Amino acid sequence: MAIPIRSAILVLEDGKSFKGVPFGATGSTLGEIVFATGMSGYQETLTDPSYAGQIVLQTAPHIGNTGMNDRDEESDKIWVSGYIVRDLSRVVSNFRSQRSLETDLQRDSVVGISNLDTRTLTLHLRDIGVMRAGIFSGEEAKAPIETLVERVRSADQMKGKSLSSVVTTAARYTVEHKGTRTGSVAILDLGIKRSTIENMVERGLDVEVFPATASASDLMSINPGAVFYSNGPGDPETATSQVETLQEILKAGVPFFGICFGNQLLGRALGFETYKLAFGHRGINQPVLDRRTGRVEVTAHNHGFAVRVDGGEYVDSPAGFGKVRVSHICLNDNVVEGLECQDIPAYSVQYHPEAAAGPHDANYLFDRLIEMIQQYQDKKAN
Repeated sequence: MAIPIRSAILVLEDGKSFKGVPFGATGSTLGEIVFATGMSGYQETLTDPSYAGQIVLQTAPHIGNTGMNDRDEESDKIWVSGYIVRDLSRVVSNFRSQRSLETDLQRDSVVGISNLDTRTLTLHLRDIGVMRAGIFSGEEAKAPIETLVERVRSADQMKGKSLSSVVTTAARYTVEHKGTRTGSVAILDLGIKRSTIENMVERGLDVEVFPATASASDLMSINPGAVFYSNGPGDPETATSQVETLQEILKAGVPFFGICFGNQLLGRALGFETYKLAFGHRGINQPVLDRRTGRVEVTAHNHGFAVRVDGGEYVDSPAGFGKVRVSHICLNDNVVEGLECQDIPAYSVQYHPEAAAGPHDANYLFDRLIEMIQQYQDKKAN
């Protein structure tokens, strides 16, 4: 008796579909399909809360060979809505591995699909733009394609979607500094990665992490040396309360640093607009120019939205916060990748200086945070 071949199907909202082999959990999942270009670090990608609500396509062809381990996880679970790879490794050979990729996908009920032409799929998304998609396996894959397309088209779009409440911490918590204490930071958790906190405490900072609903008075109640807004998923246009909170912090003169979603919210707090990119930047090989130093950095990205700043390198804040410098730009498409206020102590970047996994070219941005905190403390002492 022949063994039936398991089947799965990926369906895009434009009607295009790809057949493959299921792995991970069996069933169906819907989300925005995006592609990530990193050739390593798939575990960090899967556990990054910024990928909540998204079906992630890996452009690297061979995934799973290093397995999964507790140390490299960026959070307590896998956040992606679905996972697409070309070739799933049949063996796990890394000495640090504790279990297989498929084991963790099954544990967190993440539906995956493999053995499809990921190159063709990536090129299609590059041409058309990211869109809603669905992965269907098991009995779900037997439905007529027209039915599956309609299910995909009925899913929520990422534009207009708020996800901060989904990924944020349920309760406030503290992480103490290591080595010599250099100050303190109040973090608004919009989907923070563990490696971000590690970079701060390694530099002597006491970290207090607050839920996404925290007010300005909550954040400033610990008398922090700075306030930090983390990375996170969703449309920055929906984060009205967090933007208003940030404006209070900026008016109070408390130093601010933001990463990724935090960069978008600083942009909105300064009075700029945000917009959705056609297919976004996701991966660990994006070239960015730091205008302060003139250096080109290879950086890690995960964003589908960006800040729109019309004008040159220096512009006025429409919200009245003085001069603002577009401090970093992506050399692939000139997207704004960083903001630096000239009249208040605030800066942000759209990419990930903690870069786990990825290049460490931009790790110095955490050192800038220490410098800004020390300047603020000296100013208060005098």
